[in-house]
Amino acid sequence: MIRLKLILVIIACFVASKSVTAQEKQPNVLWILTDDHRYDAIRAFNKMLTGEEMSPLGYVESPQTDKLASMGTTFINSYCQAMGCAPSRASMHSGRYPFRSGIYEFEYHNNNTDNSYPYLPEQMEKLGYQTAHFGKLGVRIKTIKNDKAVSHKIYQTDVSFKILANEGMAEHGVQFPIKEVNGTKLSKTIWGLEFLRDEDGRYYYISELVEREVPGYAGTAQEAYDKFDLMRKHTHKKKETPFSSGILAGVSPRPAGKTRDGYYTSTFKDYLENENKNFAVGSKTFRGVDPSKPVFAHIGYDFPHTPVLPPADYRERFSKKKYKVPELTPEEWEKMPAQMKRQVNNAKSQEFPDWEKQKMIQDYYAFCAYGDALVGESVDAFIEYSEKHSQEWTVVFVCGDHGWKLNDHGAYSKFTPWDIDSHNPIIVVSSDKEKYPAGKVVTNYTEFVDIAPTILAEAGADLKSKEFKYLDGMNMAKTISGDAPIRDYVIGESHAVTGPRAYIRTKDYVFSMQTRPSNKKRGENFNWALKVPYEETDPALYDLTNDPGETTNLAFDDKYTEVVKKMQKKLTDIVLGDGRAEIMWSHDNIGTKGNQTNTDFKYNKRYAKGAHDYKLEL
Repeated sequence: MIRLKLILVIIACFVASKSVTAQEKQPNVLWILTDDHRYDAIRAFNKMLTGEEMSPLGYVESPQTDKLASMGTTFINSYCQAMGCAPSRASMHSGRYPFRSGIYEFEYHNNNTDNSYPYLPEQMEKLGYQTAHFGKLGVRIKTIKNDKAVSHKIYQTDVSFKILANEGMAEHGVQFPIKEVNGTKLSKTIWGLEFLRDEDGRYYYISELVEREVPGYAGTAQEAYDKFDLMRKHTHKKKETPFSSGILAGVSPRPAGKTRDGYYTSTFKDYLENENKNFAVGSKTFRGVDPSKPVFAHIGYDFPHTPVLPPADYRERFSKKKYKVPELTPEEWEKMPAQMKRQVNNAKSQEFPDWEKQKMIQDYYAFCAYGDALVGESVDAFIEYSEKHSQEWTVVFVCGDHGWKLNDHGAYSKFTPWDIDSHNPIIVVSSDKEKYPAGKVVTNYTEFVDIAPTILAEAGADLKSKEFKYLDGMNMAKTISGDAPIRDYVIGESHAVTGPRAYIRTKDYVFSMQTRPSNKKRGENFNWALKVPYEETDPALYDLTNDPGETTNLAFDDKYTEVVKKMQKKLTDIVLGDGRAEIMWSHDNIGTKGNQTNTDFKYNKRYAKGAHDYKLEL
């Protein structure tokens, strides 16, 4: 018996030592992602790119992100693959380009096809990690069960923005489905009832139906509009009302820390502090972290996405700043491609009076400054937790799923291949300073498809194995060490708002074009862009040396004919001829309606296999 006990003790010690060794090799990982975040809101990035701390537009604050840059390595020339929330987040979570995953815009999609692979948190779970998500996810993944596409959970613990909205813990949100309000049954169900909620718990429902049918709610939208000094989305053609969708400026109904983003931070801290214990988020209960396992946590902040509602103290400080507003010239408008004109017209702010432009910019940067403080709070808690348990750690900070215009090119919003919409630096901070040196700036190109392989490599995945061959990106640690190929270009393709459009960017030029017919029918006529006349592809070329603001389209300038030919061929060879995949997820072309149960991918003939070799000589 004594001998048996001794053997069991030895085995237990061996298992424990093995676990410690695994933990030492597998650092805790925190991935932070913001939303619609311009790179010029970060002083450290401005300093790296222009030599000046402030944005070309004016004053910005970012002490916590600046601190991260000083602690780790900044990949300053990182670009997203799609300039819309859902397709960009799909590319990050999958490590794949849109033209290979078949996820081009806001489509719901299933994971039951021959072109489906595990998303990043699912792979991390296989590698022994506990996975947790807080806030916005934006990955519209489903799975097929009993011939229906149903929700598919990719994180083990998921404290989503929907929970905060339904629990009354958000200053703004959407509730659904709503059939009655305060005991009054509505004449029809509202699938997305917008609300604002103040510190006293009062709901301000923004709905003409609610105002007509629920006693005591008439005039609520106007009251909220005035009380919170709102400026809603509008254009010269679409006038603003208290019911207009989207909030470009205003003051938060709640103080700092008591907003959606504030609760993302506090619930993440609750998760870390309640080790192997339950903790509450409103009426919901979640399990805290297990220190015996490595943790992969993802915080998806909403800031500075609309509604742009900085807390009062931040807003008051930034309201005193005067900004230099970008302007759209008649010359730029005349040569602007039709697809990009469409986006600008949908969100045109050029005709806003100056006070509206100032308000829009002031509140945007104030919101960024508030979010910066929350990022710092989360990072500090994560590092403190890891070091308390003598565990290695890695932080990946991604500055936006894409950018945002503040009257750049005459508009607000995103969706275009212009630099301000697609340029999103990444910072990686690690307890391993040899791998990710403090204060280092990498100027070589990196892309959002690099995020998944970088995190997986940190977790100990063998990226050369067959299991990970589907990944399109690189391990960014290899970019630092010089063991990864040097990219001459970055690429992307996005179909939202502009219609199907792909881009290729080098240090000297950026070229973009329409890739598919405007009806966006998937899986048909793959090579449309190769057959139609050049002008029908709605091309754009910008000379970044002479026109860094990307305002003069040179696509039809004879001096640039050879540059256009080379860039167009490279781009089409890659996005059309090197692994293109398309699918009708459901009957509505993009899978946002109906039952997303189609699994029949269509693949273009790989007529240019190997074209995506990272090399392009101009």
